[in-house]
Amino acid sequence: MSSDSPTSGFVAFVGAGPGDPNLLTLRAAELLAKADAVVLGDEEHRPLLRHCREGVEVVEDDLVKRAKHGQLVVRLCEGDPMLFSSITEEVAACTAAEVDFEIVPGVPPATAVLTYAGIPAASAVPEFRVVDAAQEQDWAAHAACRGTLVIYNGIGDAVAIGKALIAGGKPDTTPVAVSSGGTTTEQYTVVSSLGRLQPDLKHAGFTEPALIVVGEAVGLRDKLSWFETKPLFGWRVLVPRTKEQSRSLSEQLVAYGAVPEEVPTISVEPPRTPQQMDRAIKGLVTGRYEWVAFTSANAVKAVREKFEEYGLDARAFAGLKVAAVGDATAQALVEFGVKPDLLPSGEQSSEGLVAEWPPYDSMLDPINRVLLPRADISTDTLVAGLTELGWECDDVTAYRTVRAAPPPAPIREAIKGGGFDAVLFTSSSTVRNLVGIAGKPHNVTVIAVIGPQTAKTAEEFGLRVDVMADKPSASALAAAVAEYGAKQRQAALAAGDTPRRPSQNRRGARRRAR
Repeated sequence: MSSDSPTSGFVAFVGAGPGDPNLLTLRAAELLAKADAVVLGDEEHRPLLRHCREGVEVVEDDLVKRAKHGQLVVRLCEGDPMLFSSITEEVAACTAAEVDFEIVPGVPPATAVLTYAGIPAASAVPEFRVVDAAQEQDWAAHAACRGTLVIYNGIGDAVAIGKALIAGGKPDTTPVAVSSGGTTTEQYTVVSSLGRLQPDLKHAGFTEPALIVVGEAVGLRDKLSWFETKPLFGWRVLVPRTKEQSRSLSEQLVAYGAVPEEVPTISVEPPRTPQQMDRAIKGLVTGRYEWVAFTSANAVKAVREKFEEYGLDARAFAGLKVAAVGDATAQALVEFGVKPDLLPSGEQSSEGLVAEWPPYDSMLDPINRVLLPRADISTDTLVAGLTELGWECDDVTAYRTVRAAPPPAPIREAIKGGGFDAVLFTSSSTVRNLVGIAGKPHNVTVIAVIGPQTAKTAEEFGLRVDVMADKPSASALAAAVAEYGAKQRQAALAAGDTPRRPSQNRRGARRRAR
């Protein structure tokens, strides 16, 4: 049928893909964005609802009835709708009711999970066979497969299937890989052989959905594995920041294979007395200041919101010199339309900014005043340094930082019980506030800090600092944790051990190979 939206309702049977929500097809995302109702098919498909418009209905049935009433209904199907995910009866019901329908292919686990496990679908022998163990199979016939054999729904009978393939003529040394949680950060793969399936799978704890892959292509996993070998693969990482600040950091952690969990520890609120900021903005416009110094992205946001309140924009900075304490603050200014004149080339801190700030010169500087919009809990380092250089500072409270509400009980228990592999502290206040609202992280948890001052605060709370960023930025902090994880992994492999996440080292943690 035409890809144009019909005037009446219709049903779209959409392949949800193999597990990673980012492997959804463009057509599937387009239909979800237009959907009036969605049938999930599996609770694990719920993350795909992010493509839907607000107010979409999540329903369990009545596809035909809803379509008859003019609704676009998306029925999400496991993997690919036409591969071991029968929709025959539902399609027949649409046909009988004269309801239009569309079937959108999805990325099938048969190829995607293999790719994520580092196993080529077909290598030296160009034969690729996919079978469903839930249906009666002639394993002797499948033993004749010279290429790669992929088996769905066979994990409960894996040992028996292995024996049947050997009985059918497959050598017992034939490589086998069993992978569950495919294409997600829960992916877990065990490499064995047909003859060793029983001992190798005995304590693995596999559950469906899982795939069994049989063939020589499995032997290439050591060279081609790219997903499970990411430096922080499967690490559950706590990001205690404000919600506005954590997004880019979380995206970077995901790229390293981690599972970030954002726990707000700081809430940013307007100052109790806004008159001080009102006067500062008016002074900025009327030429009271020579410089404006920003020490955080939140300060930029606070000034920007005041500008919008007064109907101003970045042009009001014309003739002013602007300083930023670090890269993140500078980026916030650039997004506002302001290019900083001064950014520390060394340490990105108040001290680093003072070290490069020019002294006041009455011959060169017509005005000797600096506007400093900051948080209510900022230190006096910058004010003292600028005063020594001959400048006068208007130190203005642009925003307040207050402790956020405690996280849900399961998060608190995971923090104190060692359920997190790492926690990233981006300021001293995140240390104080996290401990205050949730307790101290378990001693197996890797403690990573953004700089020396944050490290000092963490140690004052009795925390062992494992990682420190080489420069005070959230991006550098994430990179430092990834480097730490990579070194831990390499050390384990060099010692002949299986790499383990920090949380797997706590007492009672489930032990399994990755």
